[in-house]
Amino acid sequence: MADTSDGVPVQLAEILRHPEDLDKIPFLMAEFARKKAAVDEQLKVGLKEQLEITQSGMNAIGDGQRTVNQIKEELMKIDKLCAESQNMIKDFPNINLVSQVHRNFTQVEAMKANIESFDGRLDELARLLGEDDNDLENQPNLLNIHYGLTQLRDIRDDAMDQIRRASDSSLENTLQNHFERLDDVVNWFDEHIGQACMNLIPLVQADNQSMVVRLAVVIDEEEKADKKVKTLQDAQREYKDLASRLKSMNNSARQLRGYKEKFLKAIGLYAQQQFDTVNDQFLADPDKLAKIMGWYFNDLFAVKKGMVELMPRKWKIFKTYTDIYHNLMHDWLIQRIDDSDLSPLHMLGIIDWVEKYYAKMGKLGWAAADLMPQVLDNREQEMIREYRQLIVKSVDEWMDRMFLTDKKSFLERTSDSLDTNEHGHFRTKTLGDMWRMLHEQLLVAGESGRADVAEGVIDAMFAALRWRQAQWQKMVDEDVARYKSPTADQEGLHVIQDWLLAIANDQIACIDDNETTNQIGYLTRFQRELEVIVTPQYIGTRANPELESLRDGFVDLGTHCITSFVSLIFTIDFSPVLPEFFTQKWYTEFTIKRIITTFEDYLTDYQSVLHPSLLDIFVEELADELLVRYLLSVRNRNAKFKRGDPFTEKCKDDVLTAFDWFGKYPSFPDIKAKWRVVDYLVRMLEASKADVADVYESFKREYWDLQMSWVESALRARDDYDRAMMNAVKAKASEVYIERSVETIMGKIK
Repeated sequence: MADTSDGVPVQLAEILRHPEDLDKIPFLMAEFARKKAAVDEQLKVGLKEQLEITQSGMNAIGDGQRTVNQIKEELMKIDKLCAESQNMIKDFPNINLVSQVHRNFTQVEAMKANIESFDGRLDELARLLGEDDNDLENQPNLLNIHYGLTQLRDIRDDAMDQIRRASDSSLENTLQNHFERLDDVVNWFDEHIGQACMNLIPLVQADNQSMVVRLAVVIDEEEKADKKVKTLQDAQREYKDLASRLKSMNNSARQLRGYKEKFLKAIGLYAQQQFDTVNDQFLADPDKLAKIMGWYFNDLFAVKKGMVELMPRKWKIFKTYTDIYHNLMHDWLIQRIDDSDLSPLHMLGIIDWVEKYYAKMGKLGWAAADLMPQVLDNREQEMIREYRQLIVKSVDEWMDRMFLTDKKSFLERTSDSLDTNEHGHFRTKTLGDMWRMLHEQLLVAGESGRADVAEGVIDAMFAALRWRQAQWQKMVDEDVARYKSPTADQEGLHVIQDWLLAIANDQIACIDDNETTNQIGYLTRFQRELEVIVTPQYIGTRANPELESLRDGFVDLGTHCITSFVSLIFTIDFSPVLPEFFTQKWYTEFTIKRIITTFEDYLTDYQSVLHPSLLDIFVEELADELLVRYLLSVRNRNAKFKRGDPFTEKCKDDVLTAFDWFGKYPSFPDIKAKWRVVDYLVRMLEASKADVADVYESFKREYWDLQMSWVESALRARDDYDRAMMNAVKAKASEVYIERSVETIMGKIK
């Protein structure tokens, strides 16, 4: 019962599950139009921003291309000057050869000295690392170790590069074995760097500025060196011919070491560890998400206040931290909401958290537009609908299960299927459970603190209650109809009569407000609970009309059950005696008296289990049904009113007999007024042929819904009936115009 292309039909099917939901279409169209306008505006702003970014990028590419072309031209000029200069100096080739030999000799001497001192310098660095192992929070030797390791790594890279150029694999293996210990020391140093990166926030919070600055110096130096290597590698790839002739483009054997990338990764790993820690806390108590995430804003605040001045300005460290943390927050939240096991309370906790998140980030100086992507990918409205739909689904499932239970008990006629209240009145077993369930789901909707969620859930509850009313009436009608068949088995009749009274009592319990005893019905209690969680506008335009409609529906269903009960009495108990009316046997029998006696028996048996407010309805329905059956008896097979028979006196006796019993009940004045129609029947039967049309006119003016077919049946029962009599009545009917008004008892007689 009760918004991506595949999702729309499904959601429409959930929204429009009942005919009454068609009333929501104008509201839904307005809501979707508003949402479309908001999305269009966001797309317009986003498109403008993207165009500006694209234009800026294109300008930057153009500027870069011009710079590259200028560099290329300058390099070509240098190459040309080098070539020309060789022809300007006498004996240049010999001078150049001697110069190369001298450079090579110097390089060999330097390399020999470096290799000979390599192990000793490496041992010293290992000793310094050992000292720092005992003081990882400060690492006093960090810069010395970095400087020494950088030199040793450059020595290793240069030596390995030269040996590879010589294509001597045996010497290459020897050098690799000689430098093998360096990798272990580098890994040891990297562990220290990683430890410092992972503890960067605690270092700032502990005001250990020296350690933070030294770490920044190391990362910055490595970043500069990597940038030079990357630039040279790019130039070598793009200008291969020129690079082969310029030694300055081939004399760097250093490899990219990626300390800056590892630094950024460590920031993310540190934050991810925090997220992993809070995950279980959130699952245990979603209401405390803001408190659980306190570390997040403390970290960013520490970066803003204690780290910005300690790091290179080009790093924009606060922006860097914010981007990394924000993306992790985005991923963590998306994982939560995509979890199929996410409960409504956890979903609500996330929805409430988003607004608080952006408010706290605003205090740190970040506008929502600065934080991309949007922390929930703009799925808040979708989540609100999902949260609301979870409650609605729960309501629908409960309503379905309870009604299926009632239906099974109703159709199987089980002996213990009904209950009684403290007054002994019949009741169904699920009514209290149904209202208790609605109360609990209303509390869940109210806990969201969102009127749109509560209003959507309440709309679904209204629809569910209307559906329940309709299902009860349909089931009652179908089952009662079976007993009205001439060949129907009468087994279980007593049980269905009990059920009809129990269902009727349920409807009265829903609306039974008694100011004297300070007792309120289920519907009034439901109204008071919903009014505190919705907007005043909703109460006036939606809730009040729905509540009134439900109240009328409860009354109508209760009355319908009593009416069905009465119809069964007449079908089962009185089918043998009703054909006697207005026949010759009628004059000698006391048919009305026997019917009244049966009424007394039923009242004696059922008065104690029937809600007092339904007693008058029961009596009035008995009177109405008796009157209708009495008037319809003019169509009995042998019904005949002879001029010489005392039908006037007999009708008067029947009316007085009925009045004698109905007069004991408060509804008698209304009953008496309805039974006046018998007088018009008698007048029409005893009037002379010439006066029948005038009597009909009086009858019609009193009862505007008087049917001609019944009038004809009554007149045909006269022993002096002829076509002229009927023609006179029809002529009079064509002359008489009566405005339609409230239905009278004759509206039931077709």
